[in-house]
Amino acid sequence: MASPEAASLIRRLTRGDHRALGEFYDLYAGLVNGLALRILRDRAEAEDTVQEVFVQVWQQAARFDPSRGTPEAWLCTMARTRALDRLRKRSSRREEPEKSDPGSSEAPRTEEAIAVRKALDSLPGDQRTALELAYYEGLTQTEIAERLREPLGTIKTRIRTAMIRLRGVLGPSS
Repeated sequence: MASPEAASLIRRLTRGDHRALGEFYDLYAGLVNGLALRILRDRAEAEDTVQEVFVQVWQQAARFDPSRGTPEAWLCTMARTRALDRLRKRSSRREEPEKSDPGSSEAPRTEEAIAVRKALDSLPGDQRTALELAYYEGLTQTEIAERLREPLGTIKTRIRTAMIRLRGVLGPSS
């Protein structure tokens, strides 16, 4: 059975409440990241998986059926599926020799990385720092709060606000 808080967040998500996504993310990102990291053993790919899962949550919140399981089980299923898909892609890339220009597949990723870096640079310093510590150094929100000597609630707000701003700059598919 879903906790009352999770059930309320999912109802709000189905109504398109952006704040609910931030709260849902704060509540479950650690779980999703931990599972993805155990499967993929690659921090960057695990972080990408977390983002994909929460985009999917945003797009498919109305499909959640509490009679079929908990939000945790729903998220773990999505994370596991996405992580295993990434593993399959990774192994198929190793098996297939390069058939096209090797630089051509890197160009979109490089452009994406530049866009993300510019978007990060546009954030206020405190938000950017909190986000970079979370995503690039893999620190938990509690660890960030301890390192920066700030209240945990402040760190959560900074990360959530930064994510909302990044989505606004980069668009919903980012």
